[in-house]
Amino acid sequence: MEEKFWKDHCVLLNKDEENELEIFGYKTHGWRRALCIAGYVLSCGALLLLCYWKPEWDVWANCIQCSLEEADIVLLRTTDEFQRYTWKKVTCIDLSTLALPVGSKSDSRLVADKDSVINRAVMKPQLKMRCIQVQKIRYIWDFSVKEFKKVGSLEDSNTCHSIHHKFGAGLTREEQKIRQLVCGPNAIEVEIRPIWKLLFKEILNPFYVFQAFTLTLWLSQGYIEYSVAIIILSIISIGLTVFDLRQQSTKLHDLVEEHNKVQVTVCTKNEGCKELESHYLVPGDMFLLDGKKLALPCDAVLIDGSCVVNEGMLTGESIPVTKTPLPLSESLMPWKTHSMEDYRRHVLFCGTEVIQTKPTGRGPARAVVLQTGFNTAKGDLVRSILYPKPVNFKLYRDAFKFIVGLSAVGVFGLIYTVCVFVSHKKPVADVVAMALLLLTAAVPPAIPAALTTGTVYAQRRLKKKKIFCISPQRINICGQINLVCFDKTGTLTEDGLDLWGVIPSEGSRFQKIHKFPSSTPLPWGPVCRAMASCHSLVVLDKKIQGDPLDLKMFEGTHWEIDSSAAQDGAIACDTCVVRPGPKASSAPVEGIAILHQFPFSSALQRMSVVSQNIREEQYDLYMKGAPEIVSSLCRQDTVPANFLKELKTYTSQGFRVIALAHKVLNLGKDGDMSNLEREEAESGLAFLGLLVMENRLKKETKPVLRELAAARIRSVMVTGDNLQTAVTVARNAGMIHVGSRVILVEAKEPEGSAPASIAWRVAEDCKENTAAHCEVHADTEEKITWEGETCNYHFAMNGKSYQVIIKHFYNLLPKILVNATVFARMSPSQKSSLIEEFQKLNYCVGMCGDGANDCGALKTAHAGISLSEQEASVASPFTSQIPNIQCVPELIREGRAALVASFAVVKYLALYGLIQFVGTALLFWQLQIFGNHQYLIQDVVITLFVCLTMSLTEAYPKLAPYRPPGQLLSPPLLLSVILNVCFTIIMQTCGFLLVKQQPWYVALASQRHCSPGNQTMFPTSPGGNGTSSSAHSTVLSYEDTTLWPLSSINCIIAAFVFSKGKPFRKPIYTNRVFSVLLALQLAVCLFLFFADIDAVYSGMQFLCTPVIWRVYTVLMLLVTFCVSLFMEDVILQNKHLWLLLKACFGYQSKSQYRKWQRILQRDPNWPPINAKDTATKSTDEIYINLTYEHSDED
Repeated sequence: MEEKFWKDHCVLLNKDEENELEIFGYKTHGWRRALCIAGYVLSCGALLLLCYWKPEWDVWANCIQCSLEEADIVLLRTTDEFQRYTWKKVTCIDLSTLALPVGSKSDSRLVADKDSVINRAVMKPQLKMRCIQVQKIRYIWDFSVKEFKKVGSLEDSNTCHSIHHKFGAGLTREEQKIRQLVCGPNAIEVEIRPIWKLLFKEILNPFYVFQAFTLTLWLSQGYIEYSVAIIILSIISIGLTVFDLRQQSTKLHDLVEEHNKVQVTVCTKNEGCKELESHYLVPGDMFLLDGKKLALPCDAVLIDGSCVVNEGMLTGESIPVTKTPLPLSESLMPWKTHSMEDYRRHVLFCGTEVIQTKPTGRGPARAVVLQTGFNTAKGDLVRSILYPKPVNFKLYRDAFKFIVGLSAVGVFGLIYTVCVFVSHKKPVADVVAMALLLLTAAVPPAIPAALTTGTVYAQRRLKKKKIFCISPQRINICGQINLVCFDKTGTLTEDGLDLWGVIPSEGSRFQKIHKFPSSTPLPWGPVCRAMASCHSLVVLDKKIQGDPLDLKMFEGTHWEIDSSAAQDGAIACDTCVVRPGPKASSAPVEGIAILHQFPFSSALQRMSVVSQNIREEQYDLYMKGAPEIVSSLCRQDTVPANFLKELKTYTSQGFRVIALAHKVLNLGKDGDMSNLEREEAESGLAFLGLLVMENRLKKETKPVLRELAAARIRSVMVTGDNLQTAVTVARNAGMIHVGSRVILVEAKEPEGSAPASIAWRVAEDCKENTAAHCEVHADTEEKITWEGETCNYHFAMNGKSYQVIIKHFYNLLPKILVNATVFARMSPSQKSSLIEEFQKLNYCVGMCGDGANDCGALKTAHAGISLSEQEASVASPFTSQIPNIQCVPELIREGRAALVASFAVVKYLALYGLIQFVGTALLFWQLQIFGNHQYLIQDVVITLFVCLTMSLTEAYPKLAPYRPPGQLLSPPLLLSVILNVCFTIIMQTCGFLLVKQQPWYVALASQRHCSPGNQTMFPTSPGGNGTSSSAHSTVLSYEDTTLWPLSSINCIIAAFVFSKGKPFRKPIYTNRVFSVLLALQLAVCLFLFFADIDAVYSGMQFLCTPVIWRVYTVLMLLVTFCVSLFMEDVILQNKHLWLLLKACFGYQSKSQYRKWQRILQRDPNWPPINAKDTATKSTDEIYINLTYEHSDED
């Protein structure tokens, strides 16, 4: 029974999706609610504030558990490691307000689509629906499965046939009204948040609440100046934050608002077509694409005609993409499954721009609305900006533990203060005030804010280097990157390919190569026809645009696109026509009309077109694509016997090779292509030859990869290109070093009775090297040797093998990944999957790609860098406007500098708080305290300016061969704070006790000034019992006058010592602002201490001490500085010493990839070479990683 209740009470929302949530049902309870309101009032709002910070406590206190079907409140919890809670109210949608047809209240369906969740969610006869709104998405209660289901989308279960037949003619007027009410408006509405709301949210931040508490306390004690200074700074800080948030909100609102009011022509069943504002579109609506340029207001599936779309907003690439209609297939599979991974070729995404349409003979192009509002691709991107995923980084979790530790010290101080003041029989009010004062001294409220200062400055420096960031908290994570995945084409190699040559094939034999550039044009023939017609180029604004490969191939023929047919991109005619140019070889045809296109697909690795010679009746299909794929679709009698050998000749030299093929189509006289199936059309082709293209490395690639290798950061190539080409490029780029052995991993799916198999084969062109050490040459002068390794091994595989390994040999995957360098023919989803697998091995993964096919991978990686011309691409957290991989080491450098700066500021703030804590605790022993101006100098003049300028130090230009600590609670960092606190306690205690031993000391002194010419003042009554009013001062004492310079200058020493330069930041003197500031602060402190000016002493509440004592005080500080600097630089920051200690204590990294490397290193049988294994046999072979075993990392 309990199990059934729990099942009804808690279910998963968006199961197996990125935004998966647990949802719990609750019902508001009257008595509980009343008690809570009473608690809120009696606690003066403190309980309400606690419930605001902890929404789950609010729900648990006010409500009782119940099934989701009865719930009026739902509690939502994320299923990630953060387990964040929110609550939502369950509301009702009342359909009875609509004028529905007779019978709607009975068992008849509300909407025609029997699979629609709307039919299963309505309560009859009331005609009501229960719904919730979560992160801008609406969910309605589905009675049949007892779950909340998303609305605003067409059901994925629809087949190609059902989309054409159910929605091809449009919806009825009644159904449109129902869907409008249930799904909500088709608008991505981002409200410009009111300033009072932003202000309220910012002020209720725990950091500001704690600050308000401390300010109240300080004001009650008369610390007016300091409190006013902090209040002014807080107001400025809050004002700037609110201004920034308001600006972001306005910017995002303006970005999305233009697409909310687009005029579209919508067709309604039985009523014809009329213009409508896109705000009213609903899933299932059919609208026309009439040739005008259109910014798409929704996600739609094209059902008739074709169009060219600019998807730059989504991918960051402005290359036109051709969309084709959804086939009218009788298949019973859901339409997305039927189209495989490539269903996107039929989908027009919201926010993208239709720049050309190609209607069919049946009228203008038509599309059916798939998703509206925030359910669309653009809505999803906007939601990811509005509700960013929290970053799982140890720094932020450790900061909380750090604050808890300091709070424990504060609590100890509170107990100590209570004991001291009670023993002296002080009033309760004084005891409470002083106890809370010491508690707040130990926990500087600025620690959370301090963590962001390094990030803010790093972001500013990155912007100057044309690297833009939409997720600043990821900058610190970049400091931990130890593996970077690179796309090949356009990232490591030049974006544009150069046409190198064509190798025609005739009579199943390769002919003589035609090289480019050539004095003679490409001769007329099947290869020339294929190159002139098999592309997706379009004419826009009198300029040919499209994929760079298509462009180079077409230019090689010297043919031209008939621009008069394209009418300057405004209205396209039915077909694209290409004609021979003046420089082309003579052709017996007037031109070629491209009638139909099967666009390029990453999953299928090919594209094809249906064409017809002008004034001829024959229809031809031309195909180009990956040679292995194209040859498998050709008749084998047309493929040359030496095909693989010839292919390898060019791929092994790093060329990009494309295969061409042809087939005569039998379409009848009418040439109807509406029912032409791609799979059927693209079969039984005749092989035409190979197109060889040169893909040169960018000049920055080798130096950058060399720099990453020197910094012991792994580089991995993840590409859609041929495996042999990828391996060659990896060798040329220096990813695979000279003398390294490349092992090709080939895995095959089960075939019939034969189980899945995996084979390991050494690439033939690899030279085996059995030298004791393999060396990496960073440049001619520098040589890096990785010790403890006998040889370098690099695994290489294609996407097909990777998929088989995931499915059948998953236990082998981590063993392969720790030394795999090349992944070829990888689809976009496989790229994302690979990055997730690397992350499971505890690698901190960066991904650098061009933003198109790499969108998923860029988002999955810890730090995704898109090479795009746009300032900010929603495809990834980072965007580099400079289109080469120099941005990668730049980002890692800045990430490391920001991380080290964040640690330094936190260490400084912790030590500053504890220095003040120790000084105040010592003065409390004799019921005294620092003066207002004394606190003001420490808190504002020193600490505030140190925090603002310490992080200005720039990143060190050379990447160190190890990473900075990723944990705030790491031993070196904790020891640094603890030892410095010990030095502070020793120094301040010595000063406190030694001053009492001086012959001129009096316990209750009254003389502030120094007599002229008398610098050695002796008391008139040693240990005197003066009765003047100043004798009872809580500030004036020799102890206070001694402890203030000891604590203040100690803060300056800590700032200097913690501002470490090499190896992650430039030396401290390069940060001129900070250096000058420290010098000025030191000068001010020494001036105040040595001034001998009555006005200064009076204002600072100092007593005059002999010069020799002041010199002794400075000597104490000098000793502390020397000891602290020696401890920090020579011992705590000594990498070799820590490695030695790790070795002595047998410490080993807990990272998964390190564990695998250690396990595999002990097995002499790994890697298997020229071996084969099957899924039925044991696959527990052990793999040794010999390339990246560095004992000094992690």
